[in-house]
Amino acid sequence: MQTPPLDGLRVIEGSAFVAAPSGGMTLSQLGADVIRFDQIGGGIDFRRWPLTADGESIYWAGLNKGKRSIAVDLRSDRAKELLTALIGDAGTFLTNFPARGWMSHESLSQHRDDLVMLAITGNRDGSTALDYTVNCAVGYPMATGPVGEAEPINHVLPAWDLICGQTAALGILAADRHRLRTGQGSSMTLALSDVAFVAVSALGHVAEAQINGTERERFGNDIYGAYGTTFTCKDGTVVYAVGISPKQWSGLLEATDAVDAVATIETNLGVSFRDEGARFEHRAAITAAVAPWIASHTIDEVATRFDELGVCWGRYQSFRELVDHDPRVSTDSELFRELEQPGIGTYLTPGSPLAFGGTLPLEPTPAPRLGEHTEQILVERLGLSAREIGDLHDDGVVASAP
Repeated sequence: MQTPPLDGLRVIEGSAFVAAPSGGMTLSQLGADVIRFDQIGGGIDFRRWPLTADGESIYWAGLNKGKRSIAVDLRSDRAKELLTALIGDAGTFLTNFPARGWMSHESLSQHRDDLVMLAITGNRDGSTALDYTVNCAVGYPMATGPVGEAEPINHVLPAWDLICGQTAALGILAADRHRLRTGQGSSMTLALSDVAFVAVSALGHVAEAQINGTERERFGNDIYGAYGTTFTCKDGTVVYAVGISPKQWSGLLEATDAVDAVATIETNLGVSFRDEGARFEHRAAITAAVAPWIASHTIDEVATRFDELGVCWGRYQSFRELVDHDPRVSTDSELFRELEQPGIGTYLTPGSPLAFGGTLPLEPTPAPRLGEHTEQILVERLGLSAREIGDLHDDGVVASAP
């Protein structure tokens, strides 16, 4: 695309952790000018692991690609005035900092009456929560892990943070469209726990507990209510294969030479595996028929056969294996570029996963160095002179990247 879809949208971001930064990055990957402000020296997540050998945060760089950075002393009244002016100039503010005092919508909207502001909180009442504390409350840790396991098992993926970030980006765009249509601003709040509760409800877990009065059991790696599980190849490689749709199901049976054996199971049990629920109920018998072919072939043989017959499958691999061997995470993919990140090095960086005409809406760019754009922003957006900016530096109100 010659012009990115969000070209002209400017967002000021005050954030930490995952949800708000990922929301801002989603907007920047589509062409929005996202200006992130941070405390001089870096905020709470500026040195979060994983780190390079030199102590640079790969985590922070990963969540802030394509943004601009201004560093200020957030304790300074003058810095608060500058940020208030920047937010008024942009007209859109995304934050997960406490939205009170000068950072409240009530205060900021006095400088821009059509302000769009979205404040992310932990819980709807404003109390603190993190992905880990939300996840432990929604039931999944009790249904995750091996059959028979007694202790709760948290997933290492911060799912609610990431979904919250995408919801925040969607909320910003919805409010911006409302502003274009009506001229009115919006004050929005988004609770991390609400994001999780909505997802758990949409997937049927709330109704299942309320209507059926049941608890979801642990089923290990088996897909609940359908057929899908892990298999080990002759060379020890572990794969996952599913048979949910009729095409997936027939392809899996044909690929593993299990058509006749599974038909015999159906006859003996008096069931039809056209019903995916029946496949789940009798998954052990099905696996006993499917697994031997996979166990007698190498991963290369399994991959060739599965791909020829359209089986839906995946290979278990570590992060290192993903980077070293998977073409989907390489420059063979339209999604990734080799990008030089100052202070860290050159590594694979994705653009937006949304493909416009099969291509990226915007070429990926590095995360900024802390305070990299301080002077540029103060001149470009607030019209400050070199002398005024020099005074701000002298007074410790702002800072630039070294």
